[in-house]
Amino acid sequence: MIKFIMFLMILMSISLIMLLLNYIFSKKMLMNREKKTPFECGFSPISKKRQPFSIHFFLISLIFLIFDIELTVLIPLIPSFMMKKNLSMWVSSSILIILILIFGTILEWSENSFKWFK
Repeated sequence: MIKFIMFLMILMSISLIMLLLNYIFSKKMLMNREKKTPFECGFSPISKKRQPFSIHFFLISLIFLIFDIELTVLIPLIPSFMMKKNLSMWVSSSILIILILIFGTILEWSENSFKWFK
């Protein structure tokens, strides 16, 4: 128990020393309004009104995420094909995954998620 308390004391003292050193040696920078605001890609942070974010960027990132996850499911099937033990299981699972990919693409196409301009 004493070793544990000593360990905690040493850990806390090292943490405090590091915080103190950071406070002492850090550069003091003047922060103006532009540096305090978060970086917004493509939008001017100086304007006061809120500009709407295009939903197409969100949809494209969501589509990319879904297809990326489906491909990460498909890639481990390649070594299992090399084993040639369960060929029918491999073919059925890969066909199912590819059908899900095709169905997702058709669904996104029918909802016009791939169109950038109306």
